[in-house]
Amino acid sequence: MASVENQEQRTAAIAGAGSVLGRDIVHGLAAKDSPTAEKTIAYALLGMTMVTGLVDAVSFLSLGRVFTANMTGNIVLLAFAAAHVPGLSIARSLTALLTFLVGAILGGGVMARASADSQIRFAAQAFLLEVAFLFAASLCAIGYRRDLLEHSFQPFALIALTALAMGTRNAAVRKLAIPDLTTTVLTLTITGIGADSSLANGNNPRLARRVESVVAMFLGAALGAVILHYSISAALGLGTAISALCGAALFRSVRTSDRL
Repeated sequence: MASVENQEQRTAAIAGAGSVLGRDIVHGLAAKDSPTAEKTIAYALLGMTMVTGLVDAVSFLSLGRVFTANMTGNIVLLAFAAAHVPGLSIARSLTALLTFLVGAILGGGVMARASADSQIRFAAQAFLLEVAFLFAASLCAIGYRRDLLEHSFQPFALIALTALAMGTRNAAVRKLAIPDLTTTVLTLTITGIGADSSLANGNNPRLARRVESVVAMFLGAALGAVILHYSISAALGLGTAISALCGAALFRSVRTSDRL
């Protein structure tokens, strides 16, 4: 009996430690959790989800049928291009994939220096890199013409810069591991809406957050498609501004908690 009780105590201690660690990662500051900080982080990641839709609208509609944020879709397009489907390019899809990986390495390097109580601080630094890459892309897009897609290096530069931005951010968000706020992949989010619904005898956990993620990406993609009628540089500039605001909100959250 004593052995069983000791085992139960150890299990409870491990579970408690995991719970504390999870809270520290979400808030980025040990023993300084606050509902305000949690909401700030959630809204910032929702804003970045919107940027994902905007960036993929730019890449797919203006850069030659390629995704620079959604690598699942990009792998599929790469396979189609390898099968000689008209209108697709192995070179463009491969450029997006490889530069996304480079961005992920950069973001992973930033987050590797973070401890459990400084995750948000270092994630905000990674998001600054995203902003820098998107800003460079918006400048590079000035004067871009889609009719010169096959005869210019400019689309490859735009693909590389936006993929670098998305890879860097995804590495940071992956490290944060906040449920249903991946900012890029919605497959599991939509699966959760159905699988955890009352129709499936579930209790709808985080339903609002999941729906907000879907809506944010939808709005970002729709907005990007509309702005592209006028300027690809303006679309990327808007993405840069939104990302900068989200990163600034995270920095403000960290600084505010430091003063508590």
